[in-house]
Formats: sequence, C-alpha cells, structure tokens
Amino acid sequence: MNNTLMRLLADATATADAAATTEAAAEMSTGATIIYYAVQFLPMILVFVIFYFMLIRPQRKKDKEAKQMLENLKVGDRICTIGGIYGTLVRIKDQVLTIEVGEQKTQMMIARWAVRNVEQLSVTNDAETLI
Repeated sequence: MNNTLMRLLADATATADAAATTEAAAEMSTGATIIYYAVQFLPMILVFVIFYFMLIRPQRKKDKEAKQMLENLKVGDRICTIGGIYGTLVRIKDQVLTIEVGEQKTQMMIARWAVRNVEQLSVTNDAETLI
C-alpha cells in the first residue's frame, strides 16, 4: 500500500510537471509566433511608410495647391491651359471659363480643370515672348 501511494504521488507529480511544461511551451510558442509574424510583416510596413512619405503625401500636397489655385482664379489673370494655350480670363461662370487669345482677342471657352497654372510673367501673343 505504501508503494502504491508513492507511485500515485509520483504519477500526479509527473502529470502536473508535464502540464506545466506544456503550458510554458504553449506560451513560448505564442510569443515566438507573434515575433515571427512581426518580423515577416515589418518589411511590408516599412515599404508602406516609405511609399506614403515619398509618393502619397507629396501628391496630396500638390493636389491641394492645384485646387486652391483653381478656386482663386479671377478675371484678368493670365493663364496657361493644359493644351499650352496662353490667354487672359475675361469671364468665369461656375466651371466654365472664357479666355481671350491672340492679338484679335479671340474668345475661347474652356473648363476650369483645364487650367495648368496662372502665369506670373507677362505673356503676349505672336511676336513678343515671355518677359
């Protein structure tokens, strides 16, 4: 009976040690798995951060400046269209602009989004060039 009791105690202790070892291995396994996935995803996260600061952020800034420039157009501004036509704004109506082009002051209607930029330089037509 004494031997049986000792064997039962030894088996219980071995079972408890095995359970504790299994739990420790599971915890260690979970921690190692998290580190493994973090190391695997780190390059992708870094690429996204680089893309954001090198491509996305500057493009948003440029779009914001272009939108502000289009909102601030006023009659009398010298503009250049995306087609390369230089003209002077004579009328603004919603999203349609009327510009004068050439010595004969030919009027053209263009869409507001077709304006590339507002010219700070004096631009005259035909024989004269940018000053």
